[in-house]
Amino acid sequence: MPDESKGREAAVPDESGRGFRPASLDAVNFLLADVRGALGPYLNVFLVTQQHWSQSEVGLVTSLAGWLGLAVQTPIGAAIDSTHRKREAIVVALVVLGVGALCIYAFPQFWPVLIANTLIAVVGDVFGPAVAALTLGLVPQRLLARRMGRNAAFDHAGNVGVAALAGLVGWLFSQQAVFLLVPVFAVLSSIAVLSIPASAIDQRRARGVEASARGGADAGEKVSGMGILVHCRPLLIFGSCALLFHFANAPLLPLVGQKLAAAHPEWATVMMSSCIIAAQLVMLPIAILVGRTADRLGRKPILLVGFAILPLRAVLYTLSDNSAWLIGVQLLDGVGAGIFTALTPLVIADLMRGTGRYNLAFGAVATMQGVGAATSGFATGVIVDRFGYSAAFLPAGAMALIALAALFLGLPETAPASPADAELGPLEEPSLAE
Repeated sequence: MPDESKGREAAVPDESGRGFRPASLDAVNFLLADVRGALGPYLNVFLVTQQHWSQSEVGLVTSLAGWLGLAVQTPIGAAIDSTHRKREAIVVALVVLGVGALCIYAFPQFWPVLIANTLIAVVGDVFGPAVAALTLGLVPQRLLARRMGRNAAFDHAGNVGVAALAGLVGWLFSQQAVFLLVPVFAVLSSIAVLSIPASAIDQRRARGVEASARGGADAGEKVSGMGILVHCRPLLIFGSCALLFHFANAPLLPLVGQKLAAAHPEWATVMMSSCIIAAQLVMLPIAILVGRTADRLGRKPILLVGFAILPLRAVLYTLSDNSAWLIGVQLLDGVGAGIFTALTPLVIADLMRGTGRYNLAFGAVATMQGVGAATSGFATGVIVDRFGYSAAFLPAGAMALIALAALFLGLPETAPASPADAELGPLEEPSLAE
């Protein structure tokens, strides 16, 4: 154990302490992206083009699953705060995810798909907050922005890898065979998660409680109550912006994939993979850039750029049905969503610093994101069935403009004024602590 007289900074593990190898966390982010990426938009395209479901049926399945997943998102975040078995929670979720994908592969009818997709949505709530918590517990605050950017970069690299592999599998075998990739990557992800030594994780810091222990490593924990979710005004604003962003963004990729599949049914999976790869290849360097500049430039200016991209992208989709154009516009998703994905865990860490409620807040923001995504899934399906694809893109663009305005007018800068402030405690604003 390090000498406690050297202070709290020396007493917490860093990326080279207690047997932790950064490559393990890299592998977790890469492989978990593979697990999730082999489902998502591929399921929508498969059900529409191969099983001949209507847009309304697909929207109903995704919305019902999404809403049930939302009901447990925040409680799951609170549970991750409380448990010291964050690695094991990820492994259990991976098992359920693999079984659900096998069910969709074997029984692609309405009720089996609804049940499996619902279970997948519920356990999918575990991954985001749990991986972010592991990162907080493994990496000191002064290195957090770069590490979060690195996490996002490996996540995007995993998305590129699985999109390319899914496109190949769909082309060589069938769209249905893509779902068999999920259990394979679930096993690999479990191995990667368990390769992180439990002893390397600072459990207090993993829930954002470190800064409350101002008296040193042995000081008692001071954890805020659940009311922090409503008393922290910047968190409410950021969560609302996240809801609007995902309402606008969530249906765009599936809609583009369906347009491409309708025009080129024999290339449906390959086309969808091209869209995903195009965006993810842009997201990868964006994530690294965000990680390196977020402390220097601040969080808000970078977020504004990401939010401004979304309404532009929604409008551009309506200008042409050309496959090259649609895939080209999808590149903009790599900038907008890439910035949002890289900065979200960092902004929440800023706001929850010293409260001990990081994962609860992460779950709450993810819930609001899911509300937007789940609601837009059904609404968009109905609009497409009645009015066509272009009519669905424009409301998404309008909602994105509202999100941009709310972010600009309502969210303060969350970055600490200096690296020293980052280690001291929560932002000095009355609404951030009880």
